Order: sequence, then C-alpha cells, then structure tokens
Amino acid sequence: MADSAADTSRVIIVMPTYNERQNLEIMAGRIRESTPGVDVLVVDDNSPDGTGDLADKIAEGDSHVQVMHRTEKAGLGRAYIAGFTWALEQGYDAVVEMDADGSHRPEDLPKLLAAYADGADAVIGSRYVPGGTVVNWPKSREFLSRGANIYNRIMLGTRVRDATGGFRVYRAQTLRTIGLDNIESAGYCFQIDMTLRVLQSGLKIVEVPITFVERERGSSKMSNDVIREAFLRVAQWGVTAWLHGTTAASKKR
Repeated sequence: MADSAADTSRVIIVMPTYNERQNLEIMAGRIRESTPGVDVLVVDDNSPDGTGDLADKIAEGDSHVQVMHRTEKAGLGRAYIAGFTWALEQGYDAVVEMDADGSHRPEDLPKLLAAYADGADAVIGSRYVPGGTVVNWPKSREFLSRGANIYNRIMLGTRVRDATGGFRVYRAQTLRTIGLDNIESAGYCFQIDMTLRVLQSGLKIVEVPITFVERERGSSKMSNDVIREAFLRVAQWGVTAWLHGTTAASKKR
C-alpha cells in the first residue's frame, strides 16, 4: 500500500546549490536510478563555479529537472523557502530536502517516501536513531552534531533525535499548515525551525534511519556564524515556548 501511494504522488526534490559543480551531475544520475519518477528543482544561489550553468545543461537533457536561479547567496533557509513555494504553486504532493554534496544518499530516499506514504506529515532521514550511521565524519564534527541535537531536545522539549538533519520529506499540506511566509532562519537552524513548527502544529514526524556520508568533493558551508545563529535561536525559541506553555512536547499527538 505504501509503495502504491508513493508512486501516485507528485514528488519533487528541492536541492539548493552553491559551488557544487563537482557533485551535481553525479547526484542527478543517482537520483534518476533510485527514484526515476521523482522531479528535481535545483535552486542555485549564483554559484561562481558554474553550478547553475551545469544545472541548465542537465535540465536540457532531463525533463524531470528544473532550475531556479537566484541572484545572491542568501542562506540555506531562504533557498529552501523559495523552492518550497515554487513546488506548492506547481501542485506537488510531497517536497523533499536533499543536499547536493552526496552526503544524503539518493538510495535512501525510497525509505523516506515509504514513511510519507504511510501517513507521516514530515519524514526526517535520521543519523541518530537505531540503524542510522555517519561515515567518514571527523569525531569532532560528530560530537558537535550529537551535542547540538541533545541541546535541541532539552531546550525545545522534543523527542526528535536528529532535528538538524537536512534529508527530509514534507507533505505539501504540512508546508501549507505551518506557513512559509514568516520563516526567517537563514542558516542550518532552518532545519530546527521547521521541526519545531511541524510539532507545534500537532503534526506527525517520523524519523527513518539513513547512512550519512561526508562529502568527497568540494567544501562544507558550515561556519561559526551558522553555529552561533542556531545556538542563539534555539535558546530564544526554547525560553519563549516554556514561558507560554507551547513546547513541542505539549503539542505532540
């Protein structure tokens, strides 16, 4: 039943890019092999390495690929919001988040889509539930990631194990319910922001174990500013929620 439901849904992957020319064509090929019927929207933030031009060439040869060109690098969250908005306007049933650097394996996407088809309002490909794993990450980076997720659970009162994970499926109605117009998170705390909004709307999140693989080509976009933004925003959201009695835990089904 889950497979047939997934097969009849219009699904699109929103994939932000900035200087991912080395990875984009490889990822496009792997997506086509693992999920042939899924569409892809590349959202390029005016990459100086020519990623946008390469995306256009891929789209010319693959009717499942579309490209959105943005004029500046305005942050991961803004790129996703632009892609989500376009996907909703085009009538897609499910919207997928996936990094272009190869860390999110397209081969894991069918598992996420199966959870969506089983009724989840949002699905997170999780590194930190049983069966999830991280490959080739420095121990310091994994320690930071795990610590951030513990911090999130304490501050926000959630049970989500990987709120910072960026491999996701959202039901279109979920995005409409939480609203996209007032989301201001620009960096990686966008993922935490979206998690919190889904839970506070009383919707169901399912975590599916994935294998997360450190990129082999190109450089990470993580920075101290991104980490600082996430730390401060989570603290602000947590304090506000506890003061008003609107923690994610109080809203869960």
